[in-house]
Amino acid sequence: MTRLTPYLTRVLKTHSSRSSTSLLHTRQTGIPLVASSLKKKSSSSSCFSTSALLKEKHAQTTSPPIVGSPVTGQDLMTGEMLVGADIDPSALQVELTSSPKTIPPSNQLQFGRTFTDHMLTIPWNVQSGWGTPKIVPYAPLQLDPSSTVLHYAPTLFEGMKAYKDEKGQVRLFRPDKNMERMTRSAARLAFPDFTGDHLTTLIKKLVDVDSKWVPSEQGTSLYIRPTMIGTQAGLGVGASTDVLLFVIACPVGPYYSTGFKPVKLLATAKDVRAWPGGTGGYKLGSNYAAGVVPQQAAAALGYQQILWLYGPEHQLTEVGTMNLFVVLSHPDGTTELVTPPLEDMILPGVTRDSVLALARAHEKGEAKLEGLLDKFKVSERNLTMPQLRQASKDGSLKEVFGSGTAAIVSPVSGIGYESELIDVPHGEDGLGDVARVMLREIVGRQTGRIESEWSVVV
Repeated sequence: MTRLTPYLTRVLKTHSSRSSTSLLHTRQTGIPLVASSLKKKSSSSSCFSTSALLKEKHAQTTSPPIVGSPVTGQDLMTGEMLVGADIDPSALQVELTSSPKTIPPSNQLQFGRTFTDHMLTIPWNVQSGWGTPKIVPYAPLQLDPSSTVLHYAPTLFEGMKAYKDEKGQVRLFRPDKNMERMTRSAARLAFPDFTGDHLTTLIKKLVDVDSKWVPSEQGTSLYIRPTMIGTQAGLGVGASTDVLLFVIACPVGPYYSTGFKPVKLLATAKDVRAWPGGTGGYKLGSNYAAGVVPQQAAAALGYQQILWLYGPEHQLTEVGTMNLFVVLSHPDGTTELVTPPLEDMILPGVTRDSVLALARAHEKGEAKLEGLLDKFKVSERNLTMPQLRQASKDGSLKEVFGSGTAAIVSPVSGIGYESELIDVPHGEDGLGDVARVMLREIVGRQTGRIESEWSVVV
């Protein structure tokens, strides 16, 4: 059974006959013909990606989603009407564990090794839509050996954190951005749509239930991993008729427990992380497994991370599993913060977006950031390794850093490229001037020390 997703719609619009009635209708209204026949009520709620398309096209005119209301979509091939339900936070069932775990000291925490007492699960079926959300004791999942996720890797995930502020309140950082990216990734896999605020409400409840697991020491947090997997039993390749959304969480210590240690990168075009038209711009599990072997090869040569390059010009894309930033100086005294444009090869990182928002506010004079020069420019543009090498030689390269949920910023001290080690400046504390400011500003908002709408109290 085929469901019309925003991604599928774009593909079909590209390949359909220009003389077809449906394409003409799409050109005139911005909505594919099969979706335009839906009742107005169905456009006010999101479950199937058909309604997500309507939501995108009519974001300014539709009413807020109705929790648990029916959502109707039309099968593109058969014309069959599909009915389901959105995620319904009011239907949540909670089963508390009878065997609470011992919480390890913060100085013994290892990333992703110790998990909280509970997890959130929400099943989805193509006929009935989203099922009952449940918070249950953390336990192994039961999957049929033929489940599609085990064979064709239909899986996506998110990474977000909860922080405890000075008053003991627990806060999430920009959860709306995670939900926006998660539903976008779901559309790419032909997974069901959902209302992001509804899942955020349930994640807040999970964090509240396991609030004792949120560490309070500086640099610590509760890492939260929302995940979706295709659970349909059978070896056929196609859109999943059954999906499981689950959320687990683990307490984590500081990424740099003994201070910032700049990393060395191996720049390589031999192995490619992403390409135009691929899935590099989505947070899919399949994007990560293929990077393990290149990472091992880099480690064997004494490098901590891979700097992924693309194309004959060796364009910079990402560093390891992080977004990339480069700081350059110009003869007129301007400092330029450069990051590659998203297009469809770069993951739209939440930390990346935060760095850009803060930097642009400073650039425009809307919110001056102490530590940054007044003559400051922000650019999303392509940069190549030959250009970076030349910048190092002429002294205009000032710093390079990665950004991501785990480390926030990760400074770089050197880049191996074509049998040459390119030196990258950094401060005595391991950080460059721009990375240091961004770390201070983002952590301040994450922990509530700096008031911001980005920080959401649980």
